This record gives sequence, C-alpha cells and structure tokens, in this order.
Amino acid sequence: MKGKLESSERERLVEEGKNLKESLVTLEEDLVKLKDELQHVAQSIPNMTHPDVPVGGEDSSAIRKEVGCPREFNFPIKDHLQLGKDLDLIDFDSAAEVSGSKFFYLKNEAVLLEMALLNWTLSQVMKKGYTPLTTPEIVRSSIVEKCGFQPRGDNTQVYSIDGTDQCLIGTAEIPLGGIHMDSILLESALPLKYIAFSHCFRTEAGAAGAATKGLYRVHQFSKAEMFVICRPEDSEFFHHELIQIEEDLFTSLGLHFKTLDMATADLGAPAYRKFDIEAWMPGFGRFGEISSASNCTDYQSRRLGIRYRPSEPLQTGPKKGKANLPATKFVHTLNATACAVPRMMVCLLENYQQEDGSVVIPEPLRPFMGGIELIKPKLK
Repeated sequence: MKGKLESSERERLVEEGKNLKESLVTLEEDLVKLKDELQHVAQSIPNMTHPDVPVGGEDSSAIRKEVGCPREFNFPIKDHLQLGKDLDLIDFDSAAEVSGSKFFYLKNEAVLLEMALLNWTLSQVMKKGYTPLTTPEIVRSSIVEKCGFQPRGDNTQVYSIDGTDQCLIGTAEIPLGGIHMDSILLESALPLKYIAFSHCFRTEAGAAGAATKGLYRVHQFSKAEMFVICRPEDSEFFHHELIQIEEDLFTSLGLHFKTLDMATADLGAPAYRKFDIEAWMPGFGRFGEISSASNCTDYQSRRLGIRYRPSEPLQTGPKKGKANLPATKFVHTLNATACAVPRMMVCLLENYQQEDGSVVIPEPLRPFMGGIELIKPKLK
C-alpha cells in the first residue's frame, strides 16, 4: 500500500483489508468459544498418577507410617458429643434451629481451644519458612473449576451463591491457587510456601450415618492449610516435607495416627499422589481422617496459568544486544491440611478425657490457652 498503485487496485486492497478485519473479529469470537469448550473437556480429565500409588479403592491404600498406640481407658469413655454437652463446650441443638443440621456453636474453653490450635499450628509451620495468610472465602466459580473442583451439580461439595458466578470456598487451597493466576514467576522466587487460615464451607452431599455425627462432618469449620508452588523437579521433595510437618504436629499433640498412601480411586481429579493421616478416635472406636497432603503437579497451574521463567544463562540473539529469554514452564502446586479444627477437637476431647469427666489440654497448647491445663465440669 505504500508503493505507487492504481486507484482501482488501492480500493480493492482497502476493501480486502476491511474484510480481513471483520473476519478476524469472527475468528476471535470462535476462538474464545473453542477455548471454553476445551477447558470444559479438560476439566473432566483427572491428573496422571504416581507410579508407586496403590491401584484400587480405598481399601487398597498402603500404610506408610504408624505412630503411637490407642490409649487404654480404665473407665467408661464418652464420645466428643457427650463431653461437649457435659462440659458446656458445644451446642448443636441451638445451631440446628438457627442454621440447620451439621452446624454448631463452640462455647467456653472450646473457643479458646480453637484459637489455641490455630495459633499454635501457624507458629509451628511458620518456623518451616511458610508465609501466613488469610484468604477471601468467596471466589469465582471459574477458579474453583480450575483448581479441579466441581462448583455445581447434584453431588457437589461447593456452596454456590445464586445469581452470581461466585462460590464459598471448601478449602483455602482454592484462593491460594488463584493468588498467582496468570503470572510468570521468577525461578529465584520459588518455592512459594504459604500457611493460610480460612473458614471452609462444604455441602457434605450424600454424607450420613453414625460415622459422620457431631463435629466429624460439618458444613462450616476453621482450617489452616499449607500450599506450595515450586519447580517440577522439587515437588516430590516438598510433598514429603508437607507430610512430615503434619506428622510432627500430630506427634507433638500425642495422637495415635497412621499415614496412608492413598489408592488411585481415592485421589480425586487434581492429585498425582496423596497421603492421608487418620487418627484414633476412641468415641467412634475407629480411625478418622484428620488431614491429607496432595501433589497436584501441573494439573492446577496449567488451568490457572501459573508459570515461571528458568534462570538459565541468557544467549545473545541474532540481532546485536538482543537476548533470547528462556521459555517459561508451568509450576507444580501442592496442598496439605495443617489443622482442621473440628476433627482435631474430636481427637483431643476423646483421647484426653479423664475419669472425673474433665479433659486435659495437651502441653504444647497450654501457652495459647492462657495457661489453662484442664477443662473441668461446670458447677451446677
């Protein structure tokens, strides 16, 4: 167009340019639709699995480690519901009237115990180089999906907010995944290690029976969640670091627990490998899950667009002074439960109960309880 052209030729080219511009708009709209369709299909495909993961259902999960042994009681034991009622710590009845089933009020020393558990956990995990955060508890549905969860459907565990594209979080893993969405991080900034406090909300669709009673399975609870963003070659190392932190925390509280390498059918879509910790709950007469640690590799980062640029030596390009930047790579993400308050309360109340109806506070938590060592029955 910059050269000498006949008037008719110039007009033809101008018209062709206009047509190309209009076609481009249509193609871009089609591309957006195709990307959405691709995203939808991709979300139905789970992550790969680690070659050492046991194949099969939950019963095929392998015990990685077992710590301690069940406490022997020489008196009739109570479950946490009875202890909570007798010690005036938990009120399910009023909460059911106010909010519905599977909600609860904490009262008296139970409130201090929740705060103590969270503050002690944060203080311990921060010593390992984890940055403390509080997170939003309402997120966009698209972030929930990109993290590998289904925000809608008959069996979803996610509460959606009508008339919006937003949901209540079921774990801080979701807003932690979104914090670096569509970012290119410097390799020198990795790993990023977080310990986040949040409230969590879950529908618990399909949950029923004695095994889910009381505090074990509820709709709203407090949790401290660990989250790591790292280079792909480091994710296995950090997976073991996360499970070691969990095991150290629960050992410090004197719990009897076992660590399981979860079988393929129990991994969920995002997890490449997952270790669960189950603790002994005397009132239930069985082990109950209190935490898990998952390596999601690049399953979440590809959907969230979290990459890093390797710090390789820069090479000079063909043009003088122009450097070729190394290609970006997707990070790996990992998550692990440091403290899910209700289930920790189940363990502590039931394992530390005394014959006179009182409950001993584990020693590590006492400084965070204002020095309280024992929860005693209230005088009538």
